[in-house]
Amino acid sequence: MTADERRRSVVTAAVHEFAQKGYAGTSTEAIAARAGISQPYLFRLFPTKRELFLAAVGEAFDRIEATFAEAGAGLQGEEALDAMGLAYGVLLADRDLLLLQLHAYAASSEPEIARVTRERYTELARLVARSAGVDAESLRSFFAMGMLCNVVAALGLHDVAELWAGVDCLPGLATSRAAFSALTPPASPTPPASPTPPASPTPPYSPTTPASAAPATP
Repeated sequence: MTADERRRSVVTAAVHEFAQKGYAGTSTEAIAARAGISQPYLFRLFPTKRELFLAAVGEAFDRIEATFAEAGAGLQGEEALDAMGLAYGVLLADRDLLLLQLHAYAASSEPEIARVTRERYTELARLVARSAGVDAESLRSFFAMGMLCNVVAALGLHDVAELWAGVDCLPGLATSRAAFSALTPPASPTPPASPTPPASPTPPYSPTTPASAAPATP
């Protein structure tokens, strides 16, 4: 395996590990183990955990950009946005890609992570605007719906009986639902209620025997 191929395999491993535990909760040791290399060799490829995290985030944005560019090719306006939205729904079936996006936003308290993530998000918005040729309002609506789709897919809100959760922009939602269900332990069955023992029959009423009358006072 060449150095470039090894580097890509490490990024692929990092995408999965960071998606599961986030930036702070993921160890480079776990990433190295998943990639099948030693931790010292990992640091030869990526000198810091932050650099590796940003490479993983970059991989996620690269996939989204490539998907949007392919889906919107030759289309304009709402037709282009619809095609990109449908293609994005397919991507959301990949929970690693989905969760890594959310972890990138959450880790933006780190200035360098915030800077890179903001730049990539801006580049993505510009790509959509340039490809679809839509106005600012349509662009905002597109990305707002995309973020709602992220939340619905991440939290498994597919069966929530609320108007705001009825997002039908996910052609990959069935796969996403199956993936979410696989991660969610089934609810413990409710044990059958114990039968209530019948109440003891009430004894028949018997009048109280009157006390002996006190002797009359002369």
